[in-house]
Amino acid sequence: MKLGVFLFTAVLTLLLSGCMSQTKPNTSHINVKGDTEVSRALLSQHQSWQGTPYRLGGETQDGVDCSAFTKLTYRQQFGIHLPRTTKGQAYYGESIHPSSLQAGDLVLFQTNGTKQRHVGIYVEDGVFLHASTSIGVTLSRLDNPYWSKHYWKAVRPSEMARLHNQL
Repeated sequence: MKLGVFLFTAVLTLLLSGCMSQTKPNTSHINVKGDTEVSRALLSQHQSWQGTPYRLGGETQDGVDCSAFTKLTYRQQFGIHLPRTTKGQAYYGESIHPSSLQAGDLVLFQTNGTKQRHVGIYVEDGVFLHASTSIGVTLSRLDNPYWSKHYWKAVRPSEMARLHNQL
């Protein structure tokens, strides 16, 4: 029985560790306008969750990890259900070129080789929304030296593509 509990705990830790990163805070003030309905919804989510601390495995405003935050944001703002883990979200949709980013696209980072991943949601004008390990839910810039160094890819879930076509 103890082996089963150990294995369950080990697998859960590995799945959730995809969100762990050594997020470096962006101290510059970030200003975004909210040019689209999607970006305005994301900025509203930011306003509601701003400063919520990062907590591995967390799924509430008492503490949330990056993949839970993207999952909750997609569900609350767009009625779209994403996979729970960063790894699942990384392959949930079509990979897109950074020059094609639209509000609501998932942006993914590899923060420690290929083992640790981080996910956020593109807002507009080079800004993304995410749950940072160091400062909680925040907005950051993709051109920040830390994030640009660790950028991995962007993904557009098919439901988000359909939503953009409807707007």
